Amino acid sequence: MTAYYDNPAFKTGWAAQAYHEMLAHYYNLLIPPGASVLEIGCGNGRLLSLLHARRRVGVDLSERQIKQAQERIPDGRFYVQAGEVLSLDEQFDYIIISETINFVADVQVLFERLHQVCHEKTRLILNFYNTLWRPFATLATLTGMRAQQPESNWLSQSDVLNLLKLTGWELTTTFSRLLFPFRFPGLEFLFNRCLAPLLSHCCLTIFCVARPRPLPAARALTVSVVIPARNEAGNIEAAVRRVPQIGAGTEIVFVEDHATDGTWDEIQRILHTFPPKRIIGIQFRDGSGKKDAVRKGFAAATGDILMILDADLTVQPEELFKFYDVIASGRAELANGVRLVYPMEHDAMRFLNLCANKFFSLVFTWLLGQPIKDTLCGTKVMLRSDYERLAANREYFGDFDPFGDFDLLFGAARLNFTITDIPIRYCGRTYGATNIKRWKHGWLLLRMAWFGARKLKFV
Repeated sequence: MTAYYDNPAFKTGWAAQAYHEMLAHYYNLLIPPGASVLEIGCGNGRLLSLLHARRRVGVDLSERQIKQAQERIPDGRFYVQAGEVLSLDEQFDYIIISETINFVADVQVLFERLHQVCHEKTRLILNFYNTLWRPFATLATLTGMRAQQPESNWLSQSDVLNLLKLTGWELTTTFSRLLFPFRFPGLEFLFNRCLAPLLSHCCLTIFCVARPRPLPAARALTVSVVIPARNEAGNIEAAVRRVPQIGAGTEIVFVEDHATDGTWDEIQRILHTFPPKRIIGIQFRDGSGKKDAVRKGFAAATGDILMILDADLTVQPEELFKFYDVIASGRAELANGVRLVYPMEHDAMRFLNLCANKFFSLVFTWLLGQPIKDTLCGTKVMLRSDYERLAANREYFGDFDPFGDFDLLFGAARLNFTITDIPIRYCGRTYGATNIKRWKHGWLLLRMAWFGARKLKFV
């Protein structure tokens, strides 16, 4: 790896400090404060010093730069090493490579070596220049706005994605930022916060987030199926009979939420009718909607995998195997049910609701940076350990979501989880009436979209 930070000219560009502060802003959005971080090609530690991570470690070829990094971050640890021969005896939550790949002698060897310092939940974050900006970078160097640089690789985005795939990394998301890489009141906000998400192909810096290619679980996992139930008395017994035994064992957690049709009495009857099955009944009076009921159910659940199943049974319980397989195999960290692929039963979804769902699928795919075809399907599944990580980082979004779906989707996107759509067949109700209010909840969806844009895109 070229010790490009060792070049004194690197520090002479008058815009360098501002640029690193802008990069750090986006890295801090991607990396939770409690994480451990390794930076490859850390140089004098300028970027690493701006991160809010709990533990910061850096490697670089330059002894002089490593000494400066240690002085800059006294509680950090720094090593004189090349990334291609990395030899650290620890694992990190996040590994960052900020523009260094354009100066690496062998990027493929570097990516392969990084597996030695990662665990199954590690995220690799790269940022590198958009090749569209190469003429502007040359001009900036000639005019002194940018420091002199060694000859670089100028890898394209497709080059980087191909190298990640070759070396056992799976892309989670990619996005571009910074149309105006300078500090200038008004213009910086206009270009970088407002226009950059809309003109991503023109941005200076491309970010890629990847995870180690997952391995299947070493053992069968237990499952908790959480069923929020409001006025669903006629569906309770059918849910118990139809929820299959999955993995190493399945428990059913009913959360009765302000029902007026005897749902709680039916849950109590079922607890004594099916003794071989593990069933938990919770009567919930402190919450204000499905979100609170789901959180209460998750708190009481004991399974390795947490599933949400709507009590109306419009998503067939027999299809929960699909969600288990995707999560247990590691192919996704959040499995999201999708009702918009297969033909539906007559009147399962009104035409206007269907149109609105398709519109919002486009909006939320753009917001989350991953394909999301159906945001409001009630069935969502994830590992308990991943849910606990998501819950621990809720502070960024706050208590904003009455449904619970967006709490999981936005939280998963914030933590760079892989979200995968699972097509299911959507059935009509056989008991009761829907709790969805078309216009009220349509307006809430628009609010969720705007909220997500402010927190995930226009930042």
